[in-house]
Formats: sequence, C-alpha cells, structure tokens
Amino acid sequence: MTGLFADDSEKIDRRTSRSIRDAVGERLQQYLRPESRLPTHLEQLMSELEKRDREDSSH
Repeated sequence: MTGLFADDSEKIDRRTSRSIRDAVGERLQQYLRPESRLPTHLEQLMSELEKRDREDSSH
C-alpha cells in the first residue's frame, strides 16, 4: 500500500519539523495580505498542526 509517507522515508526531528513549519508560515505571511483569510481546508490543516504541537509539548 502506498500512502502519503513511504516506509523508506527518513524521519525528521521535532526541531527540524518546527523550523520548516515556521519558515512556511513566514513565507505565507509575506504573500498573503493581512485581511485575506486562508481557504477553509488550509485553516483546518493549520489548526491540526497547532493541536499536534500542543500535544507534543505536553509530553
């Protein structure tokens, strides 16, 4: 079964993952006007990332 993640993919640590997310967030902020809203699907994904961050930091 092939999915989003291949079995042979390399895992990245939390610090690297956080750095990537921060960089993507900064880039999005540069390109999106302050009054514009993200599409609903992206808002849901961002909410899920925030939720996972909170769960990871509580462990």
